[in-house]
Amino acid sequence: MRKLIVLSFITLDGVMQAPGGPGEDDSGGFKYGGWSVGYFDDFLGNVMTEQMGHPLDLLLGRKTYDIFAAYWPRLGDDDPAARVINGARKYVVSHRPVNLDWKTTVPISGDVAGKISQLKKDDGPEIQVHGSGNLIQTLLKNDLVDEFWLKTFPVALGSGKRLFAEGTMPAGFTLTQSRISPSGVVASSYARAGEVKLGSFELTSSSQEATRQ
Repeated sequence: MRKLIVLSFITLDGVMQAPGGPGEDDSGGFKYGGWSVGYFDDFLGNVMTEQMGHPLDLLLGRKTYDIFAAYWPRLGDDDPAARVINGARKYVVSHRPVNLDWKTTVPISGDVAGKISQLKKDDGPEIQVHGSGNLIQTLLKNDLVDEFWLKTFPVALGSGKRLFAEGTMPAGFTLTQSRISPSGVVASSYARAGEVKLGSFELTSSSQEATRQ
C-alpha cells in the first residue's frame, strides 16, 4: 500500500485558496490571492525540494492540473522542481476531457474515490496531492489521506476555501516533524493515527453519523 500525501500552504485560519498569486483561484469572490508570497524564502524552498526530491506520482484536481500544465512544461530539466513534476506520472481527476499532451498524464473520472483507493494499492511511489482543494474534500470524506505536509503561514484571511471543510471525516494524526522558517511559517508533517479520541469517547465515522441522526 503506497501513501497518499497532501501538501498544502494554509493560513492560520485554515484557508488554502490561491496562495500563489492573484487570479490563481478567485472563485467565490476571493480577493486575497498571493497571500503566501511575502513569506516565501530559501528555507521553504529547501523544504519543498526535500519533500519532492524522490520518486513520486502526482494526483491533481482539474483546476490545479491546468495551472501546472500551463507552467511546468515550459521549464527545462535544469530546474529541479520542473524535472520532478514533468517526470512524474500525473493523475488528474476531471469529468471533462483532458488534454494528454503533457507526458504521462492519466485521467480519472466516474467512481473517483474507488479508483484512488485502488491506485493506492497498486505498485509505485508515494502519491502527492498539491493544491486541488475540491479533490482534497473528496479524499477527506473517504478517509484516503495518509499524511499531511503543511506549511502554515502567519496570516488570517477570514474567508476562502479551507483545507478541512465541512464533511471532513473525523481522524487522528500524529505530528512527525515540525520546523519554523525565519519568516514564521511552520512546516509540519502529520501521519494518520486512528480515530479521534475525546476523553473516554472515541469519535468514529459511524458515531458521527449517529449524532447527525
